[in-house]
Amino acid sequence: MMGAYSVRPGPESYLPPAAALHGVLPPEPGSGLIEGRSAPESEVIAHIAGKLLAAKNPTFFPGPQLLWRTTDYALERGRLTRAIAEIVRARVIPMPDYRPKYPMIDPEREINPNHPNLTIWHNKIDVGVFIGVHCHQANMALKIIRGGTPCYTIALCAEEGHEEAHATLRNTDNTKLRAVLDAVRAQEQQWQRAS
Repeated sequence: MMGAYSVRPGPESYLPPAAALHGVLPPEPGSGLIEGRSAPESEVIAHIAGKLLAAKNPTFFPGPQLLWRTTDYALERGRLTRAIAEIVRARVIPMPDYRPKYPMIDPEREINPNHPNLTIWHNKIDVGVFIGVHCHQANMALKIIRGGTPCYTIALCAEEGHEEAHATLRNTDNTKLRAVLDAVRAQEQQWQRAS
């Protein structure tokens, strides 16, 4: 009997196995995943906050579902994402569309979903957060990143979550984004008091 598969930072292999083939499935409602293990949302939110605050070069990768929406909900989502990024001193590198751009990609300005490892390597990103990226593109990019880089990936998914990410929340609406922001603020205050 095979042991539990842990979705850990890579580089894992040239062709990493799909996490789902090892029994890692998207989380149930009310929970998320930490390295392939199901956990309550509150634990995943605290874990994400800790990873972001401890990162040397955290980076947010907003996708077209965040970048091109202009509803009040989407604008608030963008403000919340920016607030989290500012606290953890994260870069924001957009993924504005999914057309392949290699070799013309400028990895300092945007991430290429078909070659995300180039942007990860070029910018020495240790924690990457995907938000507003369509699920099929996110899973492809997350698997490439896991296979070829040591970057820790976080997927804040509006749908079912991503088993290919190292940490993921499902149904991440603005209420859950606020919870992530609150957790980041609380942990930052704890770190400041401790130092």
